Amino acid sequence: MKNYGEITGIRYEGKDSREPFAFKYYNPEEVIAGKTMKEHLKFSMSYWHTIDAEGVDMFGGPSMDKKFGKIDPMEMYRAKADFAFELMDKLGIEYYCFHDADVAPEGRTVRESLENFEVMVDYICGLQKRHNKKLLWATANNFGDKKFMAGAATSCSADVFAVAAAKVKSCIDATIKLGGMGYVFWGGREGYETLLNTDVALELDNMARFLTMARDYGRKNGFTGDFYIEPKPKEPTKHQYDFDAATCLNFLRKYNLTGDFKMNIEANHATLAGHTFQHELRMAAVNDAFGSIDANQGDMLLGWDTDQFPTNVYDTTLCMLEVFKAGGFTNGGLNFDAKTRRPSNTLEDILLAYIAGMDSFALGLRTALKIIEDGRIDAFVDNRYRSYREGIGKKIVEGTTAFEELSDYAMNLTDVSVESGRQEYLETVFNNILFG
Repeated sequence: MKNYGEITGIRYEGKDSREPFAFKYYNPEEVIAGKTMKEHLKFSMSYWHTIDAEGVDMFGGPSMDKKFGKIDPMEMYRAKADFAFELMDKLGIEYYCFHDADVAPEGRTVRESLENFEVMVDYICGLQKRHNKKLLWATANNFGDKKFMAGAATSCSADVFAVAAAKVKSCIDATIKLGGMGYVFWGGREGYETLLNTDVALELDNMARFLTMARDYGRKNGFTGDFYIEPKPKEPTKHQYDFDAATCLNFLRKYNLTGDFKMNIEANHATLAGHTFQHELRMAAVNDAFGSIDANQGDMLLGWDTDQFPTNVYDTTLCMLEVFKAGGFTNGGLNFDAKTRRPSNTLEDILLAYIAGMDSFALGLRTALKIIEDGRIDAFVDNRYRSYREGIGKKIVEGTTAFEELSDYAMNLTDVSVESGRQEYLETVFNNILFG
């Protein structure tokens, strides 16, 4: 197998290729349903997992060295950035995402940390132009440092709230400078461990105040993209306020923030919440809040956020069906919020992991389109609800009836029946299209 330095670029070779460092299904320039595959999928590299993560987990230290031979912190982060853009070139990925703490070293003070970040944003801006890449979205790491142990916007300390605001302000500035069309809020530790020490009402109000101020600052300074909320039910905090899409949407409605905020849905977060990936996407879409996707998968035998590269083609197909139904991406895309497994600790493994994820979503895209073109599943759903297109059903949908009329109508019914949902048949159709 080739080593990382020998690989100049990953190319499409088709499904019969045995070359490990080649795409089998992802052909970026191939036109499908009026767009190239790369336009449909808008793949993005996650800076935190790909460039910084060294295989650390709760039971073990690093299994990979990503210092790139540097000792000085700023030189190390410049080397990380150089590697990031070289890697994107090899993979043909056009977008990337980052937290502030991913791209610059922490300083001794808040001021020093933000100054380091500004220097690195300038450096990355140069690389972005040189390599013709784009920022998909940015976010602030308001959960890692010990000052955020009780939350950031929901902290019991007003000083911590202020620090979190300074970091988000700096990240919004960076997003504007780098031309990013998205800004993400992941609640990290925005929640509580026990009600015995928590003022939930104040914390929720403060989170709304924080998001409102961030929105106002961004709009005032020229940010025209989407603000995203990324739902997650637990881990690290036991009760997180951004539990799932429905919870987040309820919060946004209560505080009149729906106009500016959409959802950034992550597959592994969906399953941790007890939902499917496609459920969360559908909930976002039917509430006009479909925005962007963190593409990964979890291990159902493990109870935490394993952030594995997506290889389950059932899931990628069902995901892309939802993306098609939502009208495709606008400002969002498919960000690989995923990391190689701890024993997969070489630079070659990073390339292989991205190839696996990109090919899996390319398969999902191709199969989702086949399902739509086949039409049987959509036709079944349409027929199942036909009673709402005429008679009393039409009146219900149009809002031209009331309980009095409905009650009179029901009294005259002699045989009320519901047709079979034929789930097993539809799953067979799905399999037939997927493997036929």
